[in-house]
Amino acid sequence: MNTKVKHILFLARWYPHRYDPMFGLFIQRHAEAVALFNRVTVIYVHPDSKANGRYELVHSKQTNLNEVRVYFKKHEGLPIFSKLINQWRFFSAIFKAVKLAESNAVFDLIHIHILTRLGVLGWFLAFQRKIPYLITEHWSRYLPVNKGFKGYFRKFASRFVVKRAAMVTTVTHDLMKAMQSYNLMNNYYVVLPNVVDMKRFKPGEKIEQQKPHFVHISCFEDKSKNLSGLLRTIARLKAHGNDIFVSLIGDGMDFEAIRSYANELQINDCVAFTGLLQGDELAQKLAAADALVLFSNYENMPVVILEALACGIPVVATRVGGIPEMVDETNGILVPAGDEDALLKALITISAAYPSYNSRILRQMVEDRYGMEAVGLQLDKWYDEIIGSMAP
Repeated sequence: MNTKVKHILFLARWYPHRYDPMFGLFIQRHAEAVALFNRVTVIYVHPDSKANGRYELVHSKQTNLNEVRVYFKKHEGLPIFSKLINQWRFFSAIFKAVKLAESNAVFDLIHIHILTRLGVLGWFLAFQRKIPYLITEHWSRYLPVNKGFKGYFRKFASRFVVKRAAMVTTVTHDLMKAMQSYNLMNNYYVVLPNVVDMKRFKPGEKIEQQKPHFVHISCFEDKSKNLSGLLRTIARLKAHGNDIFVSLIGDGMDFEAIRSYANELQINDCVAFTGLLQGDELAQKLAAADALVLFSNYENMPVVILEALACGIPVVATRVGGIPEMVDETNGILVPAGDEDALLKALITISAAYPSYNSRILRQMVEDRYGMEAVGLQLDKWYDEIIGSMAP
C-alpha cells in the first residue's frame, strides 16, 4: 500500500440523507472503507421542497471522511419548466459543494457512484483538474429483467464517460456483463464488492423457541422482492404442519398490502412485521435468527446476505443477479426465482439443517473479502495504479 494519503472525491447518486438513513448505505460503507487509508469527501445532492434556502449545505465530518449533503429547493410548477430548473439546481449544487470542498485541499481522483448525470459531471470535473476518474455502478436497471436503461442521450453520454474512465467497477460479475451488453465498454472492468460492518454484524445470542426462526429483510416492493410468494410458501408450510416463524423486517410501498395479505392467508401466528430496523437493533435481530430468506425476482448484490453470513447464519435465496456469487451449498441454498415449490423444499431443508452450519466459517468468508479493511485496501491499491498511470 502506498503510504501517501490521497484525497478522493466521491460523487454519489444515492447516499443516506435526512429523510432516509438507509438510502445508498452501501456507498457510505465504501466511503468509510476508503477513509481507513485516505481522505474522502463525499458530495450528495437531494431535492427538497423544505430546504432552508435555495441551497442548504449540511456537513458531517469524521476522521478522514467529510460528507457534504446539499439540499436544493425543489421547484414545483409546470412539469417541463420545473424539470429544467431542478436539473440546473442539481448541477449548481454539485459545483457549489466541490468549490467548498476544494477550499481545503485539491483532489487526487474522482470516484463516481452511479451513472449518468454524475458520470458527465465527474468527467468534466476530472478534465478541468487533469486528474483521473473511475466509476462504480450499483444500479440494477441494466439487468435484462428490468430493461431500464433507455434513452438515446443517456446511452450516448454513458458510453462516452464509461469509455474514458480509468476503471469501471461493478458490485457483481452479473451487473458487469449486463452493462457490457449495452456497449458500455472500458478496458478495465473489475468487481468491487459491497462492504460489511463486521464489528456490528456478528454472531449473537439465539432466542430459544420451538419453531425455526427466519428473517426476511427488504424494501417491501413486491415486484422485485416477491414477498407475496414468500407468504404463500409460509402458508403452505403451515398447512403441511412444518411450522416456521419469519420476522419480516423493513418498510416500503407495499408494506400495508403485504401485511393485509398475511392476514388473508391466516398466517399471523407464523410471521411478524417489525417495520424498519437499523444499526445495532437490526444486527441483533439478524444474529438471533436461524437463517435469512430472500425470494427476490431480481437483485443486484443484496448486502443483507453478507450481513447474515457475518452473523453466522445460512441463507435461502433465489439464483438471480449477483446472489450466486455469494451463496452456494457451503453457506445456504439457492432456488429459481418464482419457484414456490423449490422454496418450500428449501425451507423444509434449512429448518433441519441450520444447526449444522459453522458460524465461524460463514463469518470468516465474509471478513476476508467483504470486510471494511479488505475493501479499503483493494480500493487504495486501485487508486494508486490509476494515479500512477497518469504520472509523466
